[in-house]
Amino acid sequence: MYGLGATLGSVALTDMLAAESATEAQAIHDAAGGPLSPKSPMHPARAKAVIMLFMEGGPGQMDTFDPKPELTRIHKTESKRTGGQEKGFKFFVGSPFGSRKVGEAGLDMCNQWVHLADPCVADELCNYRGLQAESLNHPEALYHMNTGSRLGGDPALGSWTTYGLGTVNQNLPGYVVMTELALPQGGSGNWSNGFLPAYYQGTRLRPEGTPLLDLAPQSFKSREHQRRALDELARLNQSHLETIGRGRGDLAARMESYELAYRMQSEVPDVIDLRRESQGTLSMYGMDDPDTEVFGRQCLMARRLVEQGVRFVQIFSGGWDSHDYLERGHASRIKSVDKPMAGLIRDLKQRGMLDETLVIWTGEFGRTPDNNKRGGVYSLGRGHNNNAMTMLMAGGGVKRGAIVGATDEIGAAAVECVHPIRDLHVTLLHLLGLDDNKLTYFHGGRYKQLSQFGGEVIIELLA
Repeated sequence: MYGLGATLGSVALTDMLAAESATEAQAIHDAAGGPLSPKSPMHPARAKAVIMLFMEGGPGQMDTFDPKPELTRIHKTESKRTGGQEKGFKFFVGSPFGSRKVGEAGLDMCNQWVHLADPCVADELCNYRGLQAESLNHPEALYHMNTGSRLGGDPALGSWTTYGLGTVNQNLPGYVVMTELALPQGGSGNWSNGFLPAYYQGTRLRPEGTPLLDLAPQSFKSREHQRRALDELARLNQSHLETIGRGRGDLAARMESYELAYRMQSEVPDVIDLRRESQGTLSMYGMDDPDTEVFGRQCLMARRLVEQGVRFVQIFSGGWDSHDYLERGHASRIKSVDKPMAGLIRDLKQRGMLDETLVIWTGEFGRTPDNNKRGGVYSLGRGHNNNAMTMLMAGGGVKRGAIVGATDEIGAAAVECVHPIRDLHVTLLHLLGLDDNKLTYFHGGRYKQLSQFGGEVIIELLA
């Protein structure tokens, strides 16, 4: 702890701390095992890895896992609710889907969820309905959910995780991201290392072709040739680093990235080669159906990466921003992720990995119970809602077959076990054995943390 004051001493102290921060990246690099070497958790961990399934655009809570019969009753009646983005005449929109309770726990699911409704999957789920976002704008809300800051430029969840815990497998990135053809709004800032050393940035696997460019060496280069070239490059970079002075974390990170790329050439091809999986496993993830093949392949890849020691895997699925054509849009998106999600949970469970792998399904915010009448036409969709949303969690120390929190009778706002996103982030770190108040990094004149200014663990989610 230190105080700020209008004195030369405080300025000198700040400068010293900044210099200490500048050399930290080099110190990390010099540590035994490298910057991503495994680190002990700060307290007993419930989860060793995270797989985050991000439904970009914001799924409607009342159209997925939080049914609202009252909203169906008042469908197309005038809404006099205030607030939100939309202005003008509003009308309530009932869900186009029916709902039923599934599994022994009786979790609510709309009738579009077929595979996730299987009791052996559904009873592993925890549905949290009390979370509230801050922004109604997609890029800001995405940044907030992924980095703890609405402004962008801060480290992502996976970056903080690998900063705190390192990674088990030194031949693979600690933090891996997969997307569809289009990047999520806000782009790569959603998996940036921010002000943390560059070692902790997410590595994106391409959705088509080879997941990583230049993964295979050129035919005329042998492994021995590559090794000699890298050794010479490392010698030159080290000489340059000593000449310009220590504390150049960017150069140290670049040197480390060359070494990681070399090691990845040996291990990544085996990890991404799905031909090693049985036909039964491929089918379980939906890879025999064009509607589910892309997300299924990514979910299977996530399981293989976590199995090989990757700490944090994130998969983005877009198309959930249904301002109109709600029934068509959500039905299509649910179908594309239903079987792969169920396959992932079932696969982790049968391999004994689910207890130590935290699976999260979420968007950046929820949806409104009403919509604007546009051009005299009832547009059956929903606006953005930061006061209510739904998310699923499984494994990794969360409750099984549980509903935590609640929204009001039309799904407009969370009313029970209400928490901001920073508390969710603190809870995720807690499950990984990390303390948000201790996982800090000095930057911009102060010690920073994922939650920005602290938060609390959502104890109701913990098993």
